[in-house]
Amino acid sequence: MAYDDSIYRRREAGGGDPVGAREESWYGGDAGYRDGGEARAGSTHVRGRFMENAAPDVPGDPEPAEPARRRGVSPTGPEDAFDDPEHGEPGRDRMGVHLLWELVLLVVVAVLVYLCNRDYPGLLRGDRLSSLLVFGTALGLLTLAAALTLRIGAPNLAIGPVGVAAALHFAENSDHGVVAVLIPATLIALVGGLVVALLVAGFHVPGWAASLAAALAVVVFIQQRTGPVEVQGDYDPRRHALYLFGGFAAVSVIAGLFGSVTTVRRLVGRFRPVADPALRRGAAAGVIVVFGTVLSMVLAVLAGVLLAAGGSGRVAPTTGFEWTGLALGAALLGGASAFGRRGGIAGGLLAATALTLFISYADERNLDIAPAAVAAVVVAAGLVVTRLVETYGRPGSSDGEAEPEWEPEPAGVARSGWGGTRSDPVPEPWGVSPSSHPGESRDRWGGDRWGVPER
Repeated sequence: MAYDDSIYRRREAGGGDPVGAREESWYGGDAGYRDGGEARAGSTHVRGRFMENAAPDVPGDPEPAEPARRRGVSPTGPEDAFDDPEHGEPGRDRMGVHLLWELVLLVVVAVLVYLCNRDYPGLLRGDRLSSLLVFGTALGLLTLAAALTLRIGAPNLAIGPVGVAAALHFAENSDHGVVAVLIPATLIALVGGLVVALLVAGFHVPGWAASLAAALAVVVFIQQRTGPVEVQGDYDPRRHALYLFGGFAAVSVIAGLFGSVTTVRRLVGRFRPVADPALRRGAAAGVIVVFGTVLSMVLAVLAGVLLAAGGSGRVAPTTGFEWTGLALGAALLGGASAFGRRGGIAGGLLAATALTLFISYADERNLDIAPAAVAAVVVAAGLVVTRLVETYGRPGSSDGEAEPEWEPEPAGVARSGWGGTRSDPVPEPWGVSPSSHPGESRDRWGGDRWGVPER
């Protein structure tokens, strides 16, 4: 046997055993697999993403510890490759549908502003504009509360009754000062929201069902009044109308921007079911539900105080479900999905503004449209928007056709890598000469390799 045999060249390339062991693993050698097996098993995921650098699996090798493939992973970014499939489709939600829809809402707001300015110019000037901004802020806070609970996957139906109850409480006690009224109302909202949230997270029941029970309990408190309640205090939020509306707009847009981040988006919407909706979604989902539900109750209290202080001076003891419908409808119309997690950036702000302008315009024209009728139409339109969001906002790898999977390529197939095009060596069985032809001797230890002709 000649010293320049390819076997020995492979063993002595680089002058050490590791190279020989590595090369022998390509030929199915046991020693090579033992020396490099740990590294190969640890690099399974890397081989799945960069298959051009991966050594093919030789028949007879044990199966790797984990499958070296990802099903339907979107190539939009490295962070998407590590999404847990149990928390939704892998990949980043597409925001294009939200941006396009928000552009449509912006056009609607511009048209309504034009109509109001053309037909009733006094509506957008002076004290009437301040009253409009206060009303828009109150409706916007309710919309923000509804959008938040929709995004966390636990819609809160009690925000309307809580807002009306807070308005009645403020009207009856506003002569003691705004802070003296807000503190007990906020504490009651915190306790009520915590009870609802613990019921939702602890028993893992739908948020709408638990919040409906809370809403009915609040209605009992409201119905203890037999007629409208006069506002006792003299606080007028119209003096700070521009700041109030600007603060609501800033919070709404900033929350939408944070919600567009993939990590935040999936964390906030963790309660959204991906399989059996009765399956628990984990401790993180429960914490998010508790925080979101409690915060929505506080926002409803603030909205109720603004409705009472900036209104006509009287608060009617209604059930408040019409306000829930208006808020949920505006949130859905703004792009928040009824299924949870997905939502836009400024959609809630634009929808609440458009709804405020429409209600004010209808009042000026004496159209006499019931708030519940407006809420029904807005909710129905919002459900159509939800269908659009869920259809065109899903990750690119989950829109109906899965991306092609890669399979280990057979040995000997040329493919491109970082180092250029190469072909994997085809393992030869022991005793087979590369230059042997059919009918000739296949003895690797014989022939003219020793310089002696065969006899």
